[in-house]
Amino acid sequence: MKKFRKVLDGLTTSSPGGTLGSPSCGSAAGTPTSAPTPKEIDIQETLLSENFQLCKTVRHGFPYQPTALAFDPVQKILAIGSRSGGVRILGRPGVDCYCQHESGAAVLQLQFLINEGALVTACADDTLHLWNLRQRRPAVLHSLKFNRERITFCHLPFQSKWLYVGTERGNTHIVNIESFILSGYVIMWNKAIELSTKTHPGPVVHLSDSPKDEGKLLIGFEGGTIVQWDLRVKKTDFRIYYDEAIHSVSWHHEGKQFMCSHSDGSLTLWNLRNTSKPFQVTFPHGKIQKDGRKESCKPILKVEYKTLRSSEPFVIFSGGLSYDKAGRRPTLTIMHGKAITVLEMDYPIVEFMVLCETPYINEVQEPYAVVVLLEKDLIVVDLTQSNFPVFENPYPMDVHESPVTCTAYFADCPPDIIPILYSIGAKHKKTGYSQKEWPITGGTWTLGSHTYPEIIITGHADGSVKFWDASAITLQMLYKLKTSKVFEKPKPVEGRAAELVEEDPFAVQMVSWCPQSRIFCVVGISSHIILYRFSKNDANTQIVSLEVRLQCEPEDVITPSENENNPCFTEPGSHSPQHHHQYPVSPGSRTPESAKDSVPCLKVRERVVRVPPGYQSDLVIQLLWVDGEPPQQITSLDVNSAYGLLAFGNCNGLAVVDYLQKTLLLCMSTLDLYGATDPYQRLTRSPRRNRQSTSDFSMRGLSNFYSDSKKRIRTSYQSLTELTDNQQSVDMERSKSPTSVHYPTSLHNDPRVLPEPVASLRASHCSPVFYLLDNVKGPGRKLSLPTDLKTDLDHVNGHCTSPISQSCSAGKPRIPMGPEGPRLSRRGAGRPPFRKAQSAACMEISLPVSHTEGHASRRAMLQQFHGVTMYSHDEHHTTTSYCWSERESRENSFSRSRSSSVSSIDRDTKEAITTLQFGESYGRKSDVLPTPCLWVGTSLGVVLLIPMSIPTDQEERMEEPVTIGPSGAVQMLKGSVLRFGFMDYMGTVIQSPYEVWRDLNAPEDPDRPRRRKLVNFSPSSSQDACGEGHLAVVCSERQAKVFLMPSQSCLYVHNITESSFVLRADVVSVCNSVCLACFCANGHVMTLSLPSLRPLMDVNYLPLTDMRIARTFCFTNGGQALYLSSPTEIQRITYSQEMCDNLQEMLGELFTPIETPEAQNRGFLKGFFGGNSQTFDREELFGEAAAGKASRSLAQHIPGQAGMEGMKVAASGVVGDLARARIALDERGQRLGELEDRTALMMTSAETFSKHAHELMLKCKDKKWYQF
Repeated sequence: MKKFRKVLDGLTTSSPGGTLGSPSCGSAAGTPTSAPTPKEIDIQETLLSENFQLCKTVRHGFPYQPTALAFDPVQKILAIGSRSGGVRILGRPGVDCYCQHESGAAVLQLQFLINEGALVTACADDTLHLWNLRQRRPAVLHSLKFNRERITFCHLPFQSKWLYVGTERGNTHIVNIESFILSGYVIMWNKAIELSTKTHPGPVVHLSDSPKDEGKLLIGFEGGTIVQWDLRVKKTDFRIYYDEAIHSVSWHHEGKQFMCSHSDGSLTLWNLRNTSKPFQVTFPHGKIQKDGRKESCKPILKVEYKTLRSSEPFVIFSGGLSYDKAGRRPTLTIMHGKAITVLEMDYPIVEFMVLCETPYINEVQEPYAVVVLLEKDLIVVDLTQSNFPVFENPYPMDVHESPVTCTAYFADCPPDIIPILYSIGAKHKKTGYSQKEWPITGGTWTLGSHTYPEIIITGHADGSVKFWDASAITLQMLYKLKTSKVFEKPKPVEGRAAELVEEDPFAVQMVSWCPQSRIFCVVGISSHIILYRFSKNDANTQIVSLEVRLQCEPEDVITPSENENNPCFTEPGSHSPQHHHQYPVSPGSRTPESAKDSVPCLKVRERVVRVPPGYQSDLVIQLLWVDGEPPQQITSLDVNSAYGLLAFGNCNGLAVVDYLQKTLLLCMSTLDLYGATDPYQRLTRSPRRNRQSTSDFSMRGLSNFYSDSKKRIRTSYQSLTELTDNQQSVDMERSKSPTSVHYPTSLHNDPRVLPEPVASLRASHCSPVFYLLDNVKGPGRKLSLPTDLKTDLDHVNGHCTSPISQSCSAGKPRIPMGPEGPRLSRRGAGRPPFRKAQSAACMEISLPVSHTEGHASRRAMLQQFHGVTMYSHDEHHTTTSYCWSERESRENSFSRSRSSSVSSIDRDTKEAITTLQFGESYGRKSDVLPTPCLWVGTSLGVVLLIPMSIPTDQEERMEEPVTIGPSGAVQMLKGSVLRFGFMDYMGTVIQSPYEVWRDLNAPEDPDRPRRRKLVNFSPSSSQDACGEGHLAVVCSERQAKVFLMPSQSCLYVHNITESSFVLRADVVSVCNSVCLACFCANGHVMTLSLPSLRPLMDVNYLPLTDMRIARTFCFTNGGQALYLSSPTEIQRITYSQEMCDNLQEMLGELFTPIETPEAQNRGFLKGFFGGNSQTFDREELFGEAAAGKASRSLAQHIPGQAGMEGMKVAASGVVGDLARARIALDERGQRLGELEDRTALMMTSAETFSKHAHELMLKCKDKKWYQF
C-alpha cells in the first residue's frame, strides 16, 4: 500500500495542479509561475554571489567552562583557556579576541612569551601549540604532539627560548620555542630521586627557575618530593621528601626560600640552608580542637608568595577551609603580615594569578592586583587598598547572570536610543568598586569607519531583559528591565503542589521591540504578555491587566454537533472573555489544580506603584486556566504602535488586543479563522462523558506525569540553560527537531529524544506548538494526515526526532489502552502550570502519527475556502463566503478519490499560530487601496490575511471600536510559516507603520499639545507611476514564495530544502539591497535574492547545530547575525563580503611594541654577599651540539596551518614571510635530519662490520694454514 501511495504522490507531483506553481524539489533558483507578471514590475536585482561571505566577527560573554589563565605583565593582556579548546585574549575594552584549537581538546595551561607577541598552549591531547599574537586574528605557528607521555606542567622562564615540560611519568623535557623541536636534554625521574626510593614520585606538578641561579631548576612531584636540579652538572642539589601531596610551589624573590601548598590544607616554608625539615608549617584555617589536634582542612590548590618594599609580603592562596563547615562558598585568602582576609566567591575558583609590577622573578615583586578566574565569572581584586575592593569589569561577563532564554538583534537603530538607554541604566549601576583603572590595558583599538548603532536584547530565565550596545563589534550593557516586578511574588507552597510550581515562572519566551516608537513587549513562559512604554520621567501608576480565555478547542463541547465552530469572543468593552468563573480562586491559592478555572498563572500587582524612568508597564495580558488546565504557551506575537494593536497566538487560536483602549478585539480559534467548514477532513470521536471527569483525569495525569517525567523535563532544561553542557547533551540537542516561529527563541526541545548524530535529523513538515500532549488514551490508532503533512520519523534509540511524533519504539506508536476507545485527551496528562524556563521557553507537541517513508511534497491542501467569521467588539459576527478562481482552486485542491487515510486529519491535531505581521496590504483581491491588515501564518503552512478598519482621527481612535474581519484570503506553503516581508514594485522593503515616540509622563505643554504622529509606509506612497500593489514574501520551513498583491498570484517559488528544515528566516538589507536570509537545522546559512528567490549563498557553517543555537540564531540588517554559542557566550557572524573585508580594521591589535623594562642593578655588595643571580647559556646545555637530538618517536612536530583566514593575514606582512621561511626551514631541517639518521645508521653498521672483522683477524692470526 505504501508503494502504491508513493506512486500516486509521484503522479500528483508531476501534474500541473500539484502545487501552486511549485518547482521540482531542490530547484536551483526561484521558479516563476504561470501567473502573469505586470509590466511595471521590473526590479533590478543588484546582489550577486560575490557580495556574500560568511565568517565569524567577535565573541562576547564569559568563556564557557574555563580551565587556565595567563597574563603578560609587559603587554598587559590576559588569556583564558576553556574546556572546549577555546582561548579568549583580553586587553583594554574593545580588545577581545577568540581563538579555537582545531582538535577541540581542553586547554590545560597557558604561557605567554612575555613581550614577544606569542602564546604557548598545552592541551589535554598532549599537544603544545605556539600562537602568533602579532596579527589581529592569531594563528598557530607550530604544534608539538607528545606520543608517549602526558603533559602535566609547563614553565617558560622570562626571556628564554627553552620551555620546560613536565609529564605524568615524572620526566622533564625541554622544547625549543623557535623551532618547536625537543632537545636531547631530558631530566628522568629516576635520576632526580634517590636510588633507594622505592616508590614513584608521581607526576610533575611544578617547574620553576631559582631566582638566585637560572641554572637551578626546582621540580615538584605530586607525591611530596621536591628536587632542585643543577642543569649544568646534571645532578640534584637537594631532595625534599614530605608526607603530604604537593599542589603548588612559590619562590621568595631572593631565591633563599620557597613556599609549598599541600593537600591537608597546610603551607610549608622551606629554607635552602636546611632542607631536612620545613622552616615553618602553618594551617591558616585549621583550628586546634579540644583534644589538641588540628581539624582537617581542604587542600590548598595554589599559593603565591609575593614581596613588597614597604611592607610585609603577601601570601595569597585558594582553598584550605576546614571540612566541618558544610556549604561554605569558595574562598580566596589574602595574608598580609598578621592580617588575614578571606574573600568569599560566588563560584568555585578555577585559577588565580597575582599581577606584579616587574616581570623579573629576582626583584621585589610589588603586587598590585590579583585576577581570580571563577567557573562563571572573572574578578580582579585591588591589592593596593586595605579593604581589597574589586575592579569594575569593563567586559560583558554577566550575559549568563540568569540563563539566556531568547535573543533579538537590531542593527541601524535610531542614533538617540543608545544614549537614552545608557543614561537611565547608569543610575542603577552597582557601587563600591575600586577607584583605580582596570589593570588589563593591553592592545589597541579604534572605532572603525563602518559602524552604526546596534542593539542586542537578551531575555533571561528570571524574567529580566537586558539591552546591550553592540555597536562597533563591542558589547556594553545599557539597561536592565525586571519583568517580575509586575507580579506579586508567588506564595510558597508545600507538599505535592510544590512540585508542580516550577522555578522560573517569569522566564522570558520572546520579545518584540519597535526602536522608533520604543514600544516593547515581553512574552513570558506563564502565558503572559507585558507591554511597556518608554518614559524619561518616573510615575505613579496602577498596572492594567487584561485576562483572555483562549481555549477554543472542539472537544470543549459535549457532543460534536453542539456549538462546534463558535469562536471564543468577548462582549464589547469586556476585559475578560467568558466571565463565568466556575471556581473563583486566586493564583497561588492552595486550590486543587482540577478546580482552577478562569484564573491566570500569576497575580498582577493591584496597588499603585511608583515606577522609575525607563520602560514602564502599560498593559499585562494573561491567558486563563480552563477546567483545571493551564493555558498553552504563546507561540507568536506582533505589536504595531501606529495601529495601537497587539496580536498573539498559540496552538489554540488567535487574539487581537487594542492596547490603547485596553480591550480585547478578537479571540478566535485557528479553526474558526477558516469559517464554518473545516478545510481538513477531521475524524469524529466519542464525546466526553462529563466535564468533571475530564478534569479529574487531567489532575490524575498531572501527578502521574510528574512522578516519572519531571526529571526528564528538568534534565532537558539543565542541558539547555545551565552551565553543565557535555558532549552527550550536545549530541542529544542535535538530534532534536526544533521548529522556528516568528521570533528567534520560539524553538523546541523534546526531553525524550536520545543522542544521535545530526545526520539523522530529518525535516519536520509541521511546526510543533508549545505544549506537551503526553498521555494518549485508546488503542494504537494512527492519526491520518495528508501525505505531505506526514512527518518523517527518524528513530533514535527507539525514539522519534520529529516534533509532531510521540515517543515510539521500532516505528510503532506507543499509545496506552483505555476503555473509551480511540480518543485523545485535550491536554497531555501532566502539563504543569509552570515549566522551568528553557532557552526557547517551550515544549514540543507530541502526537502519534503514521510512519511514512521518504519525503512527500505538501500539495494536498484545501479544496475550497468558505466564509470566515467577522467580528468587532461592538457587534456580533457575520459570515461571508469567499471563493478562489478556478485555477487557484485546482492548484490547491486534492483528489477526493484518494484514500481517506491520506486526505483526512484528526480533529485533535492543533494548528498553531506561528507568525504574525501587521502592515498595510490588500485584504481582498478587489481592494483598490491598501488598508491595515494582519498576516497570520500557521504550523500547517497556511497564510491568512485579516483586514482591519481603524479610525484615523486621534479622538475617534480612543473612542470608536476597531473592526476586524477575516476575509478568507489564504495561501499555502510547505512547512510551518516562519516570516513575512513586504516590498514595493521598486524592490524596496516596506516597513510597518509606527507611531513616533512621545513621553506620556512628560509635563503638559499647553502650547504644544501631545498628539499621535504616525509614520506610514503605504505601498502606494512611493510608486504612483508603477501602479497600485506590492509584493509579499512568505517563507516557511521548506519553501519561500513571492506573491503579487492584491491579485494574490504567486510570482516566484523556491524549495529551500528537502533534507532539512529552516529554523530562522528574515528579510534583511545587505549592500543597499534586500535578500532573504535563512538558517537551516543542518547548519546551512543561505541567502536568496528578492523577489526572484535566486540562491546567492549556501554555506555549511555549523555542522554541529544544537538546540541552543537553533533557538537563539537571529539575522539583522547589514549582513550580520548572532547566536548563543554556549550558555555564557554570544557569537556574532557576518555574511557580507564588505564587512569581511573591513573586519581587520574593526578588530583590535593584541600586540603593541613596548620596550622591555630593564632589570634593576643589585649593587656590588648585595650581589657579592647575597649570591648574584648567575646567567648561563642555555643553548650550550640544551642545543643539539651538546645534548644531541631527542627520539623522534617521543614527539611529533606539526607545522601550523593557521586556517585560511589566518594565512590570508599572515601572507600580507612580514609575519607571513617569517612563517613561510620557518616552515621551509623546518621542512629542510627535517630532510637533513632524515639524511643524518641514515648516515649515522650506515656509520654504525660500518663500525660493527669493522669490529667483527678485527675480532676475526685476531682469532685467525696465529693459526696455521692446516688449522682452518
